[in-house]
Amino acid sequence: MPHLRLALSQIDPYVGDIARNCDEVVRWTRHAAERGAQLVAFPEMALTGYPVEDLALRRSFVQASRDALVELAARLAAEGLGDVPVVVGYLGRSAEEAPQNCAAVLHDGRVATRFAKHYLPNYGVFDEYRYFVPGDQLSVVRVHGVDVALAICEDIWQDGGRATAAGQAGAGLLLAVNGSPYEREKDDVRLELVRRRAAEAGCTLAYLNMVGAQDELVFDGDSIVVDAAGEVLARAPQFAEGCILVDLDLPAAEAEAGSPGEPVADGLRVERTVLSSEPLPAPEHPVVQGVAPRMGDEEEIYAALVTGTRAYVQKNGFRSVLIGLSGGIDSALVAAIAVDAVGAENVYGISMPSAYSSQHSRDDAAELARRTGLHFRTVPIAPMFDAYMGQLGLTGLAEENLQSRLRGTLLMAVSNQEGHIVLAPGNKSELAVGYSTLYGDSVGAFGPIKDVYKTLIFRLARWRNKAAEERGETPPIPENSIAKPPSAELRPGQVDTDSLPDYDLLDAILEAYIENDHGRDAIVAAGFDPAVVDRVVRLVDTAEYKRRQYPPGPKISLKAFGRDRRLPITNRWRRG
Repeated sequence: MPHLRLALSQIDPYVGDIARNCDEVVRWTRHAAERGAQLVAFPEMALTGYPVEDLALRRSFVQASRDALVELAARLAAEGLGDVPVVVGYLGRSAEEAPQNCAAVLHDGRVATRFAKHYLPNYGVFDEYRYFVPGDQLSVVRVHGVDVALAICEDIWQDGGRATAAGQAGAGLLLAVNGSPYEREKDDVRLELVRRRAAEAGCTLAYLNMVGAQDELVFDGDSIVVDAAGEVLARAPQFAEGCILVDLDLPAAEAEAGSPGEPVADGLRVERTVLSSEPLPAPEHPVVQGVAPRMGDEEEIYAALVTGTRAYVQKNGFRSVLIGLSGGIDSALVAAIAVDAVGAENVYGISMPSAYSSQHSRDDAAELARRTGLHFRTVPIAPMFDAYMGQLGLTGLAEENLQSRLRGTLLMAVSNQEGHIVLAPGNKSELAVGYSTLYGDSVGAFGPIKDVYKTLIFRLARWRNKAAEERGETPPIPENSIAKPPSAELRPGQVDTDSLPDYDLLDAILEAYIENDHGRDAIVAAGFDPAVVDRVVRLVDTAEYKRRQYPPGPKISLKAFGRDRRLPITNRWRRG
């Protein structure tokens, strides 16, 4: 059987930085070629970054992508890499000048073939029908005597399409380039999908995914190669940039494999390109790639939060972050994530105690700083608070919220003065029910735990401490921050359960209402107290205006606020 050494380049493109992304394609192609790769692949829209959103509607941006593709092909040849076929995603356009999500094969200094994504996702975070028109072509490229069918992301997530078409076209390998965002447990879903599509195509399937993050979306890599029987031949690490090499023995292409433009599944037409017909023998020393170890649930989620935070800070040109440290678990976990994302030397924490701040909370904030090594200072808000109270004489909730807003003003003032980006510490449970102060807790440019329920916050904190202990390091989060009852400390003796159900109960109802879209009656039928359900549903529905004003944060769930869950602010439907 012919042999093919495939290189899957699991890279992190920057949206809009086409020059930088082209440099990365050259760098990783050279890396792969030096290791004997005979076909090199890069992710979906690797030249432009992904998703580009309304940049796709700018003709100048589309043209810049198309021009860069041609220049990249010539550059690869000029640098001695032209004999290795390179599959790369880019932003293209149709014959009618409409934008398309495309990929191309570069070889011998030219663009050997191009094709556009056939299935355009229009659910969850995706709205590709807003930007693109679909392609109707199945590109099959002959490389060293093997026919390789090409697909882009959603093309294999939908039944039929290019997986079925690849089998009909007699492909020996189906290569899919992806920009598939992370969600909890998606790695298991992804593996089963790849196995199913390989069986449908009747050939080996290589699934290449990008890594890194773009705004709210995190990309976890996890590239996979499986054979037609579903055996995993190779699997890349999660959340790690790099290149995996796989030696594949594949069926030889048929001498006559159908006519040009032959129709196959879903109305696709086959376009064949012959780059090299001479088969290659198996190498004397084959690459042993293997399967990278899988992360556990908490480790995987934590890695996603770190990846999302690091990308947002660095890709937006910031060097340091600023966090208000209350001594509670939320700000402690955000601080640990920030230290892991950008380094303790670039993390600044401020304790801003009021008259209601307990001494143990102040001590916990200082202890967190000592354990992590982040920069720390204390700035009491009592003088500012007293000045406002003397002028306004506030009471009750207005008095409580004033403390939070003073802290937000202080954080933004220091941010402006010193150039740090402020990280907001709100979690998904609080944001769901509006248990946060607008222009106080919501102050910041990024919310690392925005999509994390409170019960999961505790699990992540315990996991992070345990991971540190296993490595012989100091656990970053003080045990007292994890063990004590959560409290905003805005009045004497206050705890969160004064205003909310216990978090175990609250999160269970929120999971049903938000993640599963169950209505009020269905949640009550599942055994929850009707009065508690009514209260939680009302709080969620009336807090939409607050969530719209909260900063972005890494998406880890099926229904993240903002991109996934989109409900009207003005809304009188109250039946769940």
